[in-house]
Amino acid sequence: MRREKIEKFIVVASILLIIVLATFFHFEIHFENALTNIPDANFGVRISIWRYIFEPVLGILLFFNRSIYPLKELPFALIWIIILYLLFGVIQAYKKRDGSKNVLIKKLSNIPLLLGICFSIFVLILFIPLPNNTIVNHSKNSILVTTHAHTEYSHDGLISQEAMWRWHKRNGFDAFFISDHANHKKTLQFSQAQRNGEFEIAPLIMVGQEHSGTNHMSLLGLNGKFDTKGMSDKAVIDSVHQYGGAVIINHWFDGKGKEKEFYHDLGVDGFEVENVGSDLYYDREIFEELKKFCRANNLTMIGGLDFHGYGRACSIYNALEIPNWKSIKPNEKERAILEIFKNGQQDKIKVLIYKDRDFYSDTNLIFRPFLTLINYFRTLNFIQVISWVIWILLFQFSKKRINKNHFNSDKMIVVIAGFCVVFLLSLSVVYYFNGEAVKGYSKVYSEYFSMLGIIGVILAIFVFLLTYLRFFKTSISNHNR
Repeated sequence: MRREKIEKFIVVASILLIIVLATFFHFEIHFENALTNIPDANFGVRISIWRYIFEPVLGILLFFNRSIYPLKELPFALIWIIILYLLFGVIQAYKKRDGSKNVLIKKLSNIPLLLGICFSIFVLILFIPLPNNTIVNHSKNSILVTTHAHTEYSHDGLISQEAMWRWHKRNGFDAFFISDHANHKKTLQFSQAQRNGEFEIAPLIMVGQEHSGTNHMSLLGLNGKFDTKGMSDKAVIDSVHQYGGAVIINHWFDGKGKEKEFYHDLGVDGFEVENVGSDLYYDREIFEELKKFCRANNLTMIGGLDFHGYGRACSIYNALEIPNWKSIKPNEKERAILEIFKNGQQDKIKVLIYKDRDFYSDTNLIFRPFLTLINYFRTLNFIQVISWVIWILLFQFSKKRINKNHFNSDKMIVVIAGFCVVFLLSLSVVYYFNGEAVKGYSKVYSEYFSMLGIIGVILAIFVFLLTYLRFFKTSISNHNR
């Protein structure tokens, strides 16, 4: 009876906490102009119906995906899951003094399964395109463009050209450049197929390439014969300009290239002032320095999505002012975009960043998962809160009707781990065949095929062993009695 009261208290307290955080400490998700740090009311957020329905799962996964330092924060979050699980196991063992040894052995034997589940969640968050919040464009003349994206025809890409096009369509873009490393011919074929009417013209695909010189550069508008092999930075930039294209210096602020004055003297058209391929923010003093330099020299400032088919959900957009976009022809659309980039028309560019939390540094990230969870609940709207309440009540209702002798938490973790085995091995097989189809281009397919396959097989061994011990051996023992 006492246990039931405690469970009821936890349920009520959880619901009240969610309501309080979402209502009295609400953080309104919005798009902010990175160049002015002012929210832009012309752009709003659309939430998928699937996210509304499965908010307690999809919502948390996507919020952690959008962390400012996801590759650092996600492992800490999963470590905390294991720590709390072990702590809960010790408490259970202490309460069950006669069988404490058996309880501890069971909890410890679950650790490999829990590690496998946590790893699968990590893979799910970073590699599977979940139905994330996306942008709604309420402006009259602005179109949404990205200049920096990589497909499987890039050595570090993990997405097909068709999937890249669908991804940009789903995230509200009007046009985008594919900028594969040291390769633009495949993009040129794909772009020509679109303009020949083989598939829908929106969003418009444009040809780019990321060149690795003294710094990475986005070469935009490559519609002629072009080869950067053995060419100096100056020769590459001049060649792009000869074909009417534009050159943007990518993520200069990572400190790997030369001084910004060096690239200005070479004749580049602009700089990325934001890049969300790794960390969402960098030193704001460097940002102000770069912004001041670009304005003084009439250089374009844009945001680089740097999307490779995995990683953070879409968090940055370039809004370009191009009136009558829908009525002009594809080639004219591309020329209009390139003219803005080449002529430093910053008054026609907004760099929009998706904001769903306040900025924080990368210090003390070990405790950040708890704050991230609190910040997640602060962003919920009324329908999302209702979804949480329904799922909490549904979980409590189902829990009371499960026969604990036949299906307890130790058996449940085996079942969940079994699904993770299927997920990891299936994804490994998909990556193997994808890698074979683009052999000589993407290297990451084979890397992740091997990693996911090995971890999946190891996890499968533990799942088979504990399935036998907890389901079949227990049933045989009970039958013999």
